[in-house]
Amino acid sequence: MLNVRRSLRGSSLTTEINMGPLIDMVFLLLIFFVVTTSFVKETGVDVERATASGAKEKGNNIMLAVTAGGDVYYDRQRIDVRSVRSHVARALAENPESDVVVIADKKSETGIVVQVVDQCRLAGAKHVALAAQRGEAPGG
Repeated sequence: MLNVRRSLRGSSLTTEINMGPLIDMVFLLLIFFVVTTSFVKETGVDVERATASGAKEKGNNIMLAVTAGGDVYYDRQRIDVRSVRSHVARALAENPESDVVVIADKKSETGIVVQVVDQCRLAGAKHVALAAQRGEAPGG
């Protein structure tokens, strides 16, 4: 005759937690967050932007700043207007879908801003925009 109680007591029923799927899930989450993170490079200088009522903000841009004194900044470093093309071309090589945003101080010289925009176009940028502060446009 079969003694069920004795067979249950005598056998060692140990339960183990399998850590393999848990570790796999953690690594997949880590990869997901690293891939979907967008890294924004700031210009590194404060400029007083002009205002526009239709101003929009979009992520994943190449940011250039032109100060009131005519200095050009990219990635927190002052650069020469002639080197804008190489910097933008390098940034576009890393992310070809990026747009270029020129943040010009409202007291900056138009000639410098036009040179920066022209250099961005020559570097292969499809979309070059001037940044403005959202607000009521002057005269309107």
